Amino acid sequence: MIFRLNNELIFPDPELAEDDGLLAVGGDLRPERLLLAYQNGIFPWYSDETPILWYAPHERFVLFPEKVKVSNSMRKFMRKPWIEIRINTQFENVIKHCARIKRPGQESTWITRDMQKAYIRLHELGHAHSVETYIHGELAGGLYGVSVGNVFCGESMFSLQPDTSKAALIWLCKQNRYDLIDCQVHTEHLERMGAGFISRSMYLDFLQRK
Repeated sequence: MIFRLNNELIFPDPELAEDDGLLAVGGDLRPERLLLAYQNGIFPWYSDETPILWYAPHERFVLFPEKVKVSNSMRKFMRKPWIEIRINTQFENVIKHCARIKRPGQESTWITRDMQKAYIRLHELGHAHSVETYIHGELAGGLYGVSVGNVFCGESMFSLQPDTSKAALIWLCKQNRYDLIDCQVHTEHLERMGAGFISRSMYLDFLQRK
């Protein structure tokens, strides 16, 4: 059963999501609703052609930071003196780059203008963060996501040059800030870096830790 949201700040039980994870439709992207969603293992994923769709997958594709796999070539890449990793210095540019990146099987981006505005607002409130890779001082790749306690809910990544988004993710894993990084959508390159599936109940346990 798919639930229709109204102005009331509430979500149905994530256990009631469809097989594909779709839980609810409608509502809005105000900060309070977004934070409530993430705190309950729910996230928005839609396009300009649809209303706001809210998902709560039965399994979560996640990366345990201590288990991240770093290849020798990536170690060499990150040791180069002209590579620099920064955090929260160009959040707006990062999310715009993520929206522009062409992805296989996707004709349009799910990072709509309304989504961009909503997450920029979350960043201004201290809940959304970007990790950026610079080459010779120029932004070359990165990622952004939402911080919920000890969980980093990754939203999207981009690379203008090879390995730059990977470098941002590896750097994030090495900060000992998070117990879990939620990758949301399965990709082969994230799986090669050590990501895998866990149950929704296990994921919610991580969200509830202080």
